[in-house]
Amino acid sequence: MSSTVTVTVDPHVHSEGSYDGREPVELVLEHASDIGLDCVVITDHDEIDESLYAAEIAPEFGLIGVPGVEVSTARGHLLAIGVEERPPRGEPFDETVRIVRDLGGAAVVPHPFQRSRHGVRKRFIGDCDAVEVYNSMLFTGYRNRRADTFAERRDYPKVGASDAHTLPNVGRAYTEVTIEGASDATEVDAGMLVDALRAGDTIIKGKRTPVHKSTRQYAKGAAKKSAYLLTKRLPVVPTVPASMGD
Repeated sequence: MSSTVTVTVDPHVHSEGSYDGREPVELVLEHASDIGLDCVVITDHDEIDESLYAAEIAPEFGLIGVPGVEVSTARGHLLAIGVEERPPRGEPFDETVRIVRDLGGAAVVPHPFQRSRHGVRKRFIGDCDAVEVYNSMLFTGYRNRRADTFAERRDYPKVGASDAHTLPNVGRAYTEVTIEGASDATEVDAGMLVDALRAGDTIIKGKRTPVHKSTRQYAKGAAKKSAYLLTKRLPVVPTVPASMGD
């Protein structure tokens, strides 16, 4: 009989590697360890260097090292969990999912349907490995409930995450993942976690970030994003007002 272990993972966290983040990965990892998480995946916007570094040094903090990135597809954002190379941005959604899988990762749809944060709309979500059904940064929870219903009806594996851009929000929501073939967290690697996410061996935990904090993060992120896109000579996509985003 094979052994199993349940690990706690926050699979959607931003560091100073994101245009709208500010936290060094060392502080993120230290905080994650302090609050009892087994793993935190740094998923910066279209940047992977900080995540690769975080995955490399994670064992120093007693954590499982798993790299990742939040990719901007042509239809919205997609989390690539467990990849060591950044998929190209701007590609069709289905093509990006294929690339993520070819790179050995799990393709997870974050904050679906929320246009203000470039969530993929329902009609564009085809094949994927999991759906983020609980994002702690959403204002009222309506989108979370809608995402959960969507995933349930289509039998997609579910994950929960903080989507933290600041240290205090890391781990506010997370995912318990059951891993086959390991007796404790020290035996778990990125590939095993990816397989378990795809299999849907997950339980969602946590709570929403207080509205005043998520509003502040949203406002700062929108301003930083506009500046970032201008420096990259990319079109600035109009943002839906926060009151309409959830």
